[in-house]
Amino acid sequence: MSFDHFFNKKSFVHKSFGLASRAVEIDLEEERKEILRRYRSLLRVCNRSKTRADRAKIRKAFEVAVEAHKDMRRKSGEPYIYHPLAVAKIAAEELGLDTLAIVCALLHDTVEDTYITLEDIQNLFGKKERIIIDGLTKISGVFDHQNTSQQAENFRKMLLTLSDDVRVILIKLADRLHNMRTLDHMSREKQLKIASETLFMYAPLAHRLGLYNIKTELEDLSLKFKDPESFEDISGKLQKTQAVRTRFINQFILPIKRSLDEMKLGYEIKSRPKSIYSIYNKIHQKGVPFEEIYDLFAIRIIIDSDEDHEKSDCWRVYSAVTDFYQPSPERLRDWISIPKSSGYEALHTTVMSPTGKWVEVQIRSTRMDELAEKGYAAHWKYKSAIESPETIMDKWLSQVKEVLDSPSDNAIEFIDNFKLSLFSEEIYVFTPNGDLKTLPKGSTTIDFAFHIHSQIGNHCIGAKVNTKLVPLSHKLRSGDQIEILTSKKQRPKEEWLHIAVTASARQKIKAALKEERKIIVDEGKEMLNKHFSQIKVDWLSVNVDELVRHFDTFTSSELFYRIAKQRILLDEMKSFKVEGGRIKFYKKKSNTTSQQLITSSPSFGNNTVLIGDNTQKVDFTLATCCNPIPGDEVFGFTTVGEGIKIHRTTCVNAQEMMSKYAYRVIKARWNSQNLVQFEVGLKFTGIDDVGLVQKITNIISTDMNVNMRAISFEARDGIFEGKVVVLVHDTDHLSTLMQNLKEIDGVLTVDRIESEFS
Repeated sequence: MSFDHFFNKKSFVHKSFGLASRAVEIDLEEERKEILRRYRSLLRVCNRSKTRADRAKIRKAFEVAVEAHKDMRRKSGEPYIYHPLAVAKIAAEELGLDTLAIVCALLHDTVEDTYITLEDIQNLFGKKERIIIDGLTKISGVFDHQNTSQQAENFRKMLLTLSDDVRVILIKLADRLHNMRTLDHMSREKQLKIASETLFMYAPLAHRLGLYNIKTELEDLSLKFKDPESFEDISGKLQKTQAVRTRFINQFILPIKRSLDEMKLGYEIKSRPKSIYSIYNKIHQKGVPFEEIYDLFAIRIIIDSDEDHEKSDCWRVYSAVTDFYQPSPERLRDWISIPKSSGYEALHTTVMSPTGKWVEVQIRSTRMDELAEKGYAAHWKYKSAIESPETIMDKWLSQVKEVLDSPSDNAIEFIDNFKLSLFSEEIYVFTPNGDLKTLPKGSTTIDFAFHIHSQIGNHCIGAKVNTKLVPLSHKLRSGDQIEILTSKKQRPKEEWLHIAVTASARQKIKAALKEERKIIVDEGKEMLNKHFSQIKVDWLSVNVDELVRHFDTFTSSELFYRIAKQRILLDEMKSFKVEGGRIKFYKKKSNTTSQQLITSSPSFGNNTVLIGDNTQKVDFTLATCCNPIPGDEVFGFTTVGEGIKIHRTTCVNAQEMMSKYAYRVIKARWNSQNLVQFEVGLKFTGIDDVGLVQKITNIISTDMNVNMRAISFEARDGIFEGKVVVLVHDTDHLSTLMQNLKEIDGVLTVDRIESEFS
């Protein structure tokens, strides 16, 4: 079958395409050439598809995809086939995947978006291709359904497919990465939703699979669309300081290179800049200004060494580095002796440079570097390694399966439980017999107990850590040796859910509590049945329902539970009469003091928020977690019991709300701006000096005529830190005030406080 059949001009519908409110004439011949160029570019990076049979299979998949998507276009106006080609190229070039994965990447949207069925895929290609594309089709619905139960079910199906073939999630990550790279053409609401989902689920998944480059790019791109102002600010500052960093790096590595040359080791030294997203987090979470972030980059030393000598060679390089620079003992990370569960291996140390700046140095072999760059996918190349790729992932997949074994009707709870299995940092602890166990950082004694066995966890009363008695809530550290103490009388308690960290432990505790509750419910049901017999009431569902309504228990199970726990005393149920075996309650007096919840808009004058696609004026309140003001980019969130709340798109809670509760997020924007005042917190730092406080208050009160609600200053060792709550009209008013404060001699930083003033 020739390409001409698929690239015949007749296969393309000649039409004008509406883009950016104007007609764009399509050059079909140029598009045909571009598709072929992109296909050939894909073939050039298919390093694991060398045979004629492999190339023929890729070509066949390409032809099927072109034909299936021939009348489809992306939001940008480009032919849709550009997308599957790009995803396949990411899978081949950046993940190093095989022919099977490339074929599935080319076909990943055909079943969902075209006339092609799963049966067609199996007939044309094979059973494995069908399984993977079925998994990819199911993933696409994970975040798109408003029905949360459906969302949970789709997510479970995706994870079950992941357990069968990890290529499903690898291709999906490639798909998400390309979507993020081309997100500019989506609406603002879609950009925020997709970026939030990416940060919430896909970036942690990439990290958990060892795909650190992809994880970093997903995070940076998410920030670009969630908070474009901060993204541009940080990337601009990084660009301005690039030349200074390059000079510093060249001077830093010079003595190391001389030493490595003397060792006659083959090596390569790279500098890895800190990601924009991690810098953003440091600025916003730790309150560190950009100028004071010294670990903006890491030095990576990659050595040519065979598997038999790579560990000893890495330690030789470590010795060479620390001969010149003083290391921080607390920052040594040995992931060579004990690799991460994702398979990551390296030596990390942080050393002090001659200029007084800390520098992170990463040391690894060429093999370790490829595993670090391409994660799980690269393990296929190193089958001779101690652990096969299947073994490397078995531990994590078993955690996934444990979550799946106890399905929850609550989609949000289910996703939360799964997220708990995506911890990036780990600790290494030991049993009394010296067996090594890996747990997420922050794990407690109760997590370790359930990690050993469910029965040990269920009957755990405490533990001995390094021979010292500790409670169940004790947080474990790497190197601890733990002996679990048990008692047959012990039963799981609800408070254990507050001290357990791992998804596995929490799931097992919930299952045990559910079983325990079921026994108690049965006891309560039997107690009520006996009481009904004594007072001549028939055991009918209408009678039970009458009690459920009267005691406001919502369900009969809760009614039985409260009876068994004696929170409802059967002997004291006197407020009803019995007629013909039926319960009749006396009417309650109307409660005239009951309060009715009314949600209303604050008095903003003409400053209102327009909500929804029809830009209606709807009652709302402003969220106190981010204190939005006119000019801020905002969205509405439908709460339970408190109406619609307006949040800033950069709110600390925005990511979780948009990814977990997308169906409750509403489009919102400010309608107008009037001279109405809004409360905003500011934090500033600087060099303490006589009269500085007066200068600051003069700028705020006299020059800017801004009212202050609260103000505090604290000076220590010549440095001051101040906080103030001011009343401003909008973001322009706030920006002018902040700029004027920054111009005061001695003031170094002025930042808006995200949370409430304290």
